[in-house]
Amino acid sequence: MTDQRSTNSPPPLTPSTPLVWLMAVACGLSVGGIYYAQPLLDLLARTFDVSSAAAASIVTVTQLGFVAGLVFLVPLGDFFNRRRLVPMVSVGACLSLACAAFAPGFYGFLLASFLIGLTSTAAQIMVPMAAHLAADDQRGAVVGRVMSGLLIGILLARAFSGLIADVAGWRAVFGCASVVLLVLAYLLHRVLPDTQATGERMHYGRVLGSIAGLIVDEPVLRRRIVYGTLGFASFTIMWTTLPFLLAPAPYGYSETTIGLFSLLGAAGAIGASLAGRLHDGGRSQLGTAGFIVSALLAFVLMAALPHSLIALVIGILLMDLGVQGVQILNQSMIYTLRPEARSRITTAYMSCFFLGGAAGSLMAGVAYDIAGWPGAMTVAGVLEAAALVFWWTEPRRTAVADTAATGQ
Repeated sequence: MTDQRSTNSPPPLTPSTPLVWLMAVACGLSVGGIYYAQPLLDLLARTFDVSSAAAASIVTVTQLGFVAGLVFLVPLGDFFNRRRLVPMVSVGACLSLACAAFAPGFYGFLLASFLIGLTSTAAQIMVPMAAHLAADDQRGAVVGRVMSGLLIGILLARAFSGLIADVAGWRAVFGCASVVLLVLAYLLHRVLPDTQATGERMHYGRVLGSIAGLIVDEPVLRRRIVYGTLGFASFTIMWTTLPFLLAPAPYGYSETTIGLFSLLGAAGAIGASLAGRLHDGGRSQLGTAGFIVSALLAFVLMAALPHSLIALVIGILLMDLGVQGVQILNQSMIYTLRPEARSRITTAYMSCFFLGGAAGSLMAGVAYDIAGWPGAMTVAGVLEAAALVFWWTEPRRTAVADTAATGQ
């Protein structure tokens, strides 16, 4: 099936198109709100006088808010002009971040965290928009470029959060981010192209019901949901428990230093670029296995050597490379399924993806309280092992269809 583009639509996007770079930056800034609290969990636990498990629930609530946004906001991208929808959601993110900055107590902060997650979904509206506007033979590369920007934004969000918190306190983190999102909303309104609705007009209730129908009808979508959900759960376990490992002895690192550890996740951006090329070359199935093995080895290494800085650094590099590589392959494949339903496909996939992350953050707090860092990494490793076992059940015809879908 070919893309249903308007006759007045702009030329197809390629990886070097300036708009692709702008959308990549915008995705990174939009999704950053989900991650600002992660390097601050130990600080927030002390500020609000709550346990590490309670502090970890901030991550859970934020991700549940993101799932709500995926379910109730992102599907609208198939039926409304995304040029208007994206800035509106970004304004909502600006207000939510401001609420977090002025939260009077722990439960107020939890509510603001849910709203931040809800309104950080502008990125997930722009990713299918980029896929829709891309040239057919470069869709994987365009999605990979936009996702690279998103991943770099995630990394910089954690680093920015730690640095600003050390200099001006954690409230300044959310206040500064609020101002940035307001500027972003204006810029996106000015430069995003108009897009025609790609799906038939239907009642909002039918829109939500059609998401479940997509999961039932598309076996590739179901399989990629499993890979993504298990991978993001393990990913979230590591990043949620990392501040509790690094803040006390023997490391004793500040919030700035803990935030800077996220820069090691630049391997994830490399993985995004590599995964995009693998998809366009018809090698998504083999690449999926390789990336899963990379993440599994990372968790084994970090569980075995919790107090080795070298092992920790190598583990984070391998983990981000693996998890983010699988994520790009997943999205590149699901966006070949139904061009007229890409926003709803995004909702189906990413809702399960972030529910996995929410479950991972819950498991992280419990596992760390019971068995410390090695226990948390063991749980994460078991999830990646399950993904690898599931990969072995993938039928050979998927690889053939994978190649056919890319025109190779």
